[in-house]
Amino acid sequence: MNDEYHNELVFVESSPIHGRGLFAARALAAGQLIGIYRGPVVEEDGAHVLWIENDEGDGWIGYDGQNEMRFMNHADQPNAEMDGLNCYALENIDLGDEITIDYGWE
Repeated sequence: MNDEYHNELVFVESSPIHGRGLFAARALAAGQLIGIYRGPVVEEDGAHVLWIENDEGDGWIGYDGQNEMRFMNHADQPNAEMDGLNCYALENIDLGDEITIDYGWE
């Protein structure tokens, strides 16, 4: 992982959902910024690529995750959400809880 940016709010470990997951290293409040998804822009999909709608709303930009945020797993009832590259808590998240988002596969 990229050591230039260390997020003290989260840690990565084995997940009961899938492979490795992102977990709260301390209690997080609803609405709190959890972290920023960091990585280079890419044109092809991959295991840790996050797709964000472009500013015009007519296309997508892929970001190949290079920090711990890339380990967020999907949940149908997530406790966090992405706003661009920023991840926010949707509800209070307890220490040790896995942080999940809805991948929006619809």
